[in-house]
Amino acid sequence: MADAVAWFLAECLAEDPSLVLGLPTGRTPIPMYRALVKLHRQGRADLSRATTFNLDEFVGLPARHPGSYHAFMRKYLFKHVNLDPSRTHLPHGDAPSPVAEARRYDAEIAAAGGLDIAILGIGANGHIGFNEPDRSLPAGTNVVTLKAASRAGNAAAFGGEVSRVPTRAISMGVGTILSARHVLLIATGAGKASIIAQALQGPVTTRVPASLLQLHPRAAVVLDRAAAARLTE
Repeated sequence: MADAVAWFLAECLAEDPSLVLGLPTGRTPIPMYRALVKLHRQGRADLSRATTFNLDEFVGLPARHPGSYHAFMRKYLFKHVNLDPSRTHLPHGDAPSPVAEARRYDAEIAAAGGLDIAILGIGANGHIGFNEPDRSLPAGTNVVTLKAASRAGNAAAFGGEVSRVPTRAISMGVGTILSARHVLLIATGAGKASIIAQALQGPVTTRVPASLLQLHPRAAVVLDRAAAARLTE
């Protein structure tokens, strides 16, 4: 999965070096980033003119905090490739007003012309970005109260202590994600098999945010066999 996605991105960048990419964090994309770094070192992936917008960041964490997604991206991608630092964007978790920061982030995405490719992971409860299951979902970047499952899924970056995981995050909205010209959902492992089946073959519902990708005209899903195990087709 990681190699397939990294090769896909390298080929897209070769065709259009100025792509605007939406990037995920979490365990699933780490092998993908490692594969992309490997291609870059081989001279097969040039990111010098690309622009990136990450999907989310924890409220209250400065960029230097080791549990922040700023730190995650530096560790696994930014410091290893030729991305221009001025073209890499994440919400500022320590902004005085998270709501104002969400509006600022949307304006930055709009100024860049929107996302060409949004790369997404999927949470165990079906969230994309940090858009948690609910009766309705905000279209734009918003401040989210994290569900227990989402906080537990991020505990490893906080010494395994769920209590240390922030309770809120700034997340790119589903409207922004669905407005991307292409969407690529990635998932691995048996633990994602049930939610993948719900998202791809169940009803379209905000109770499973990833199911909204069924409505996107240019969405692709890349899975390993374990994550695909419950698909009926």
